[in-house]
Amino acid sequence: MDEELNGERPDHEPVPEDAAARVEQRAATAIAPGRMPSIYMGHGAPPLVDDPLWVVQLEAWARALPRPSAILIVSAHWEAAPLTIGATADAAPLTYDFWGFPERYYRATYPAPGAPQLAGRVRALLAGTETVTDLPRRGLDHGAYVPLTVMYPQADIPVLQISMPSLQPQRLLRVGRALAPLRDEGVLIIGSGFLTHGLPYIHDFRYNAPPPSWSSEFDHWAAQALDAGEVDTLAGFRGAPGARYAHPTTEHYAPLFVTLGAADGPRPVTTISGYWFGLAKRSVQVA
Repeated sequence: MDEELNGERPDHEPVPEDAAARVEQRAATAIAPGRMPSIYMGHGAPPLVDDPLWVVQLEAWARALPRPSAILIVSAHWEAAPLTIGATADAAPLTYDFWGFPERYYRATYPAPGAPQLAGRVRALLAGTETVTDLPRRGLDHGAYVPLTVMYPQADIPVLQISMPSLQPQRLLRVGRALAPLRDEGVLIIGSGFLTHGLPYIHDFRYNAPPPSWSSEFDHWAAQALDAGEVDTLAGFRGAPGARYAHPTTEHYAPLFVTLGAADGPRPVTTISGYWFGLAKRSVQVA
């Protein structure tokens, strides 16, 4: 996929006039007074910033959310055990963990403030649940900074990234439950992945390519389970329609369970749906 994106921008999906309003209306239904929601988002790839529809949707989502005091993000692109806390310095360097893209994507910056106090809270909340270590030089990877450059382009909100210590749903649910009190402190907890991610099986490299059957089947299955709040069903995804191709590896699905673990029970609300290069970009918010 990286090489296929190396030329001119592919065809874009038209931006409906009500695209922003639809996202804002959906997000508004999943906000509890005095509490930050937790969210799971598709983070795309560096060219997300060139997709007019997805940019409109992410901008609208950020407008609908209360302004976070800080952002805590778990990305598909950082698996490390024990659970590891990334850079806490201001304007930490980014991790350009992708290959074969035009040079301009490697010049992206996101000089967000560091979040050392949030890092301390994460350590305290995870005590007894997870062993925690630090990697101070590990900057935000593209699963973290790419969507944030669209949602919060001023880079004026402290951001902290932590690793996924496992891909096991139950363990990640426990991590999310332990971190849930941060939501009462204004922290936006983000699981960043992609609801389908079968890159080896994608052959039509256009933004608006129709989804392969395995992508739409898995997306529809997940949508039904999400709408019903069936966390156990979502955790048992290996038997879902299309799962073998939608997630030949599961790191892009796994961050969903940190989001759901931090959610304390309400059913998720889909804020963004549709497909990007045939992959499901379904994103959800939980009050």
